[in-house]
Amino acid sequence: MVKGSKAHLARAERLQNATGALATAAMAAMDEKLPWFRKLSAQDRSWIGLVAQSGITAFVDWFRDPEAHSAMPTRMFGSAPREFTRVISLHQTVDLLRTTIEMIENTIGDLLPPEDVPVVREAMQRYAREVAFAAATVYAKAAEMRGAWDARLEALVVDSVIRGETDESVRSRASALGWTGSGTTGSAEVAVVVGRAPDEPGNANVADAVRHAAREAGADALCAMQGDRLVIVLGGTSKPVEIVQKLTTWFGPGPIVVGPVVKDLMAAVTSARAAVAGLRAAPGWPTAPRPVHADELLPERSLSGDGHARRQLATEVYGPLTLGDGVLLETVSSYLDSGGSIEATARALFIHPNTVRYRLKRVGDLTGYSPVNPRDAFTLRVALTLGRLLNPEPGSLVL
Repeated sequence: MVKGSKAHLARAERLQNATGALATAAMAAMDEKLPWFRKLSAQDRSWIGLVAQSGITAFVDWFRDPEAHSAMPTRMFGSAPREFTRVISLHQTVDLLRTTIEMIENTIGDLLPPEDVPVVREAMQRYAREVAFAAATVYAKAAEMRGAWDARLEALVVDSVIRGETDESVRSRASALGWTGSGTTGSAEVAVVVGRAPDEPGNANVADAVRHAAREAGADALCAMQGDRLVIVLGGTSKPVEIVQKLTTWFGPGPIVVGPVVKDLMAAVTSARAAVAGLRAAPGWPTAPRPVHADELLPERSLSGDGHARRQLATEVYGPLTLGDGVLLETVSSYLDSGGSIEATARALFIHPNTVRYRLKRVGDLTGYSPVNPRDAFTLRVALTLGRLLNPEPGSLVL
């Protein structure tokens, strides 16, 4: 039938008169065939009813003149609020469309003259294709908007962690992003990781890739770019360095520093502070492993002005050596002053070399740093210097 002819316009008019019955039948078919539809609230069902009615009306207008109403399929979703895409999934929307189209194809024979039915069915099939594309567009735009909003929210959460402004609102925002903080281990432990941002400009997929890789490794992750650095908050792991070893691809060149593990997201500022200080001090140790734990950079951090690192070295390394009769402090000091020579240390202290070896082993067991290891010896040297400056009284642990 020629578009615009009297017969075609008459057929369109008859179809127009049937829209009310078609909309009612569509809602009945959804209620009968879609169990999830029956579980929706009255308000949500009302939204869907408006969408169905709008779609049928739009089909009539499109049927009357497809060229003049080429954008009409998008009207099917125009009456639904933005929250519509959060109420039902894209898969459920496809179910709605399929049910509505099948209902129309089965019902028009009772509402229209027999000569109208083949023409309307053929037009319905063409229109259904356009509606499917419109539905995909609606959900794609909604996904883009959610993605942009989630990225801003994630950046806000990470920034709050870095600045030490974590409270219940931050926990709530992180939960909204799907953060459980427990990964696959059930642990709530958290560690903050800081490194250089990737060189590729506009690499918007880094955060998604990092989260995916972290999940594959059994951890939760929040990720944000902050200027030239990439910050990751890892949750659900007591071994963050092992997790980060699988994420190094997404960092730019240079050091990657892993902060200490803390009990939960609310305490993450402690880990963040150490990681940021470690990144600032990392150039002082060019051969540091990648990634490197922030505590391994304590000497460099203390020399770069990190007061927390200075106190940690004085309290946890120097302090234990001053307890008791102080022979361990005397021995390790003499050992370092003698250039790492056990024999020279033994002569200076008038003791047997084996006694020196025993005491040095005690130092390693007590502090976690072995004087015979060059890197550990450097850490001990800095710790002893800081301890003498901050704790002039032997045996004192008060800073």
